[in-house]
Amino acid sequence: MASVTQDQIRKFHTDGFLVVDRFFSLQECDAMRARIQKIVDAMDVPPHCRTEFSTQEEEQLQAQGSAEYFLTSGDKIRFFFEKGVFDGKGDFLVPKEKSVNKIGHALHARDPVFKEITHSPKVQLLAENMGLENPVVVQSMYIFKQPGIGGEVTPHQDATFLHTEPLGRVFGFWIALEDATQENGCLWFIPGSHTKGITRRMVRTAPGTIPCTAFVGTEPAYEDSQFVPVPVGKGGLVLIHGEVVHKSEPNHSESSRHVYTFHLMEAKETTWSAENWLQPTPELPFPALYTHN
Repeated sequence: MASVTQDQIRKFHTDGFLVVDRFFSLQECDAMRARIQKIVDAMDVPPHCRTEFSTQEEEQLQAQGSAEYFLTSGDKIRFFFEKGVFDGKGDFLVPKEKSVNKIGHALHARDPVFKEITHSPKVQLLAENMGLENPVVVQSMYIFKQPGIGGEVTPHQDATFLHTEPLGRVFGFWIALEDATQENGCLWFIPGSHTKGITRRMVRTAPGTIPCTAFVGTEPAYEDSQFVPVPVGKGGLVLIHGEVVHKSEPNHSESSRHVYTFHLMEAKETTWSAENWLQPTPELPFPALYTHN
């Protein structure tokens, strides 16, 4: 079973991220890709919910489209699209399988294939090796990074969007379902940046307010020279500390960069912020990683 060494765990705590090559098999990656293709084939999204996803703060309203569609996606499987894939009537300008930016945010709970991957014994063992006592799954996403049009993800910290008290309780599991290269938009990190705290948070605005979220604080300016590229092969896992600064560049290549990613929170002695956009619901409390029903 895939595992990590204590030296790797120490490196994660030093750098704020860790690459574990071939954590998942090629067959597991192909199964996830095949499953998502079926989900996309069956996709039927009302035109008013056809949301173009963007990471630019000033485009928040356009990015989220229907505020309710976004804010209530935490316990559902919903679709978020690349820019420029719809005409003025909301009809697709490109094949729909090439239009999707991401699918979120409850694949880990609502789909059996992704639930099995998320709760797999090797994920549980890695969490145990990290010392997590009561990890829960807070969200999951399938990210497409479409060839030619896959948008950039600007420098950020996951804790900006998934805030806890105390900090240091959120961890991202980022699984490359095909090779992630510098050409098709691999991750870039600032090593050690997870030790400096956070200066910006995304919070819910008052009910009925548009946009439905707002940013408090400011993102520091980062120099390109601070970032290091982290290419990873198909089946590789990138473990991401919630406060490490990372980004990805646009995909101008002819190759897609499919990823399945989910976030864990150490729930022991941790408070999930009521101001986070994402909230557990009576229908889907954050499921415990160490149980799989």
